[in-house]
Amino acid sequence: MKRFVPTVLAVAGILLTRTFSPLASPTPKPQALTLPLQCAQGDCPLLHGAPQTAGMRSGFVRLMPGETVGWHTTGNNEESLVILHGRGEARLEGQAPRPFAAPAFAYIPPSTRHNVANTGEGPLEYVYVVAPAQNKQ
Repeated sequence: MKRFVPTVLAVAGILLTRTFSPLASPTPKPQALTLPLQCAQGDCPLLHGAPQTAGMRSGFVRLMPGETVGWHTTGNNEESLVILHGRGEARLEGQAPRPFAAPAFAYIPPSTRHNVANTGEGPLEYVYVVAPAQNKQ
């Protein structure tokens, strides 16, 4: 009798798992999408990472003359900036500023403390894309 109870419980557990597991909501797969670049504030997220994407985050930034986004790092992620309008510079800790003018592209390696500044006379607008870095050498 002692052997019978654990066996019955094990079988019941397997049946319940197989019966109700399809009811559990699996993680949704990322879907293709398009988004308008409209932003009332200075920094508007576009992509928020999983489950919306496989890990990528993105946003639209508008800086007025003299403004910066502030010093930060994206940790083990790499970051790209697609400069849409205006002039500015990418400031990487310990390096000379890297000026740019739209249209332009900037790349920030993982674990790099950096800042973006508007050095122009009009608004600076760009889209940032942050994605997990993968070492495939």
